[in-house]
Amino acid sequence: MEKRKLGSQGLEVPAMGLGCMGMSEFYGQSNEQEALATLKRALELGVNFLDTADMYGPFTNELLVGKVLAGRRGDVVLATKFGNERRSDGSWVGVNGRPEYVRAACEASLQRLGTDSIDLYYQHRVDPKVPIEETVGAMAELVRQGKVRYLGLSEAAPATIRRAHKVHPITALQTEYSLWSRDPEDALLPTLRELGIGFVAYSPLGRGFLTGRFRRFEDLPEGDFRRGSPRFQGENFQRNLQLVERIQELARAKGVTASQLALAWVLHQGRDIVPIPGTKHVRYLEENVGALQAKLTPEDLRRIDEASPVGVAAGLRYPEQSMQSVNL
Repeated sequence: MEKRKLGSQGLEVPAMGLGCMGMSEFYGQSNEQEALATLKRALELGVNFLDTADMYGPFTNELLVGKVLAGRRGDVVLATKFGNERRSDGSWVGVNGRPEYVRAACEASLQRLGTDSIDLYYQHRVDPKVPIEETVGAMAELVRQGKVRYLGLSEAAPATIRRAHKVHPITALQTEYSLWSRDPEDALLPTLRELGIGFVAYSPLGRGFLTGRFRRFEDLPEGDFRRGSPRFQGENFQRNLQLVERIQELARAKGVTASQLALAWVLHQGRDIVPIPGTKHVRYLEENVGALQAKLTPEDLRRIDEASPVGVAAGLRYPEQSMQSVNL
């Protein structure tokens, strides 16, 4: 497995990680046995950069990942997050970046994961009510205590990242990045590269849309949160389907799947970028890993860029209310 460096503090991870969120919530029914099989297969394949968060489940995803960590902690680069506060019944409290919450959330995550340290600890969403310096100051204290090795932010704006980085080095910034979410190329990626911060791309397959598996809105499982996503609704769905068809055509010409082409494109955007496609099925995990073997020529990249330019996707990437908590 190819390795990539995240940030300039020494963290090294595989070129592709595994997003674990959908194993517990949001994407239809969950099956713990299949999820565990997927996690174990990921480690066999060298995909040992596992991404979870306390809010997934809520709380149950960390417990799930903890089962795989047992006896194998040294084999895993573990990333988790705090900041989207939820109750055990699944209801939402809100974004919380208060220092006392940072400390309490970390202790709870360590207990659920069954470990004494987290490799990469992210603030999941920026709390506009709390200065970023206070939140990151509390995170830095966790590093000094040995409970956390490296710090990350998720969905933070360039100005916020600069302020945070002055308090304690930020190793990685995580946000959505794919052929239908290329906004980070504008100001975010240049800022990260200036500061020596790595970029972790979540939803690099457009929440599954870029795989070509969804042809109709009805293909989404009942209760799936994507049913409320603007990009999966009405006219937007049909317009975005045209993008997928262009990607599939290019993929066929390369002898790869649409998923592999989309992931290969992200991988080719820089060695400081690590995609973390999420899946709860072994077969899709193995397909995704196949993207690491796909070599794109400059002409391939030109054609992909032509087929999927910046701003091509129809619809916001989150419902309007959720968009208010990103890029802060």
